[in-house]
Amino acid sequence: MLRKDEIEELWKKFKEEGDSKFRDSLILYYSPLAKYVAGKIAAGLPQSVELADLISCGILGLIDAVDKFDHRRKIKFETYAISRIRGAILDELRSMDWMPRSLRSKAREIERAIISLENRLQRVPTDEELAEELNISLAELNNTLARLNYSCVLALDELWTLEQDENELGICETIVDYQSEDPYSALEVKEIRDVLRKAITYLTDREKEIITLYYFHGFTFGEIGEVLGLTESRISQIHTKIMLRLKGYLRGLMGDRD
Repeated sequence: MLRKDEIEELWKKFKEEGDSKFRDSLILYYSPLAKYVAGKIAAGLPQSVELADLISCGILGLIDAVDKFDHRRKIKFETYAISRIRGAILDELRSMDWMPRSLRSKAREIERAIISLENRLQRVPTDEELAEELNISLAELNNTLARLNYSCVLALDELWTLEQDENELGICETIVDYQSEDPYSALEVKEIRDVLRKAITYLTDREKEIITLYYFHGFTFGEIGEVLGLTESRISQIHTKIMLRLKGYLRGLMGDRD
């Protein structure tokens, strides 16, 4: 196990001398991060998605992080790297498009039903009301939400990192610094942040608590269930419904392009 001063020396030699052996040492030292992130993401994915494949993608993200990290900045590499690793894995999952077309269609139906009910009722619809709107049983709705779990979380996770407080790392800080700020990118980040912040205000207090515990504190669905007195599967269903509501809200702001 390398000491902190030894790691700092590796960073200094790699960045100043550009020697690949120091780069390789850093990648090897931080490689457990790829396994850690891949494991958390894989926990809610179908068994057909191999953990080894996710780890491989994570390693590519780690390599990119090592190459682009500025060791002179006062942020931990682990914080920076986890964002890069997660992004690489999520990009691969999107390219795989593992969610069946029929399930994707059901997700859109639920999105539209939630939007319709919220407009009509002027409040968040209950599961029973949502099931009735969709003309399906409550059990069928819960089963669909369970199958959809993690299917629409991937993009939100990237957006959510923009909502972290000023002392933490946001996606905007993972962009390579080319000595000058791109005004267009800065405006785009601000708009995304404002839109997402507004969308989150429509969540109930319990939904906000679930989002906070899951994304900011790293709780599992089982741990959140223990805190709120609900089962893990119920938290999973609520989480999926939150994602669909936010996704539908964002689609409404940008216009449905499907």
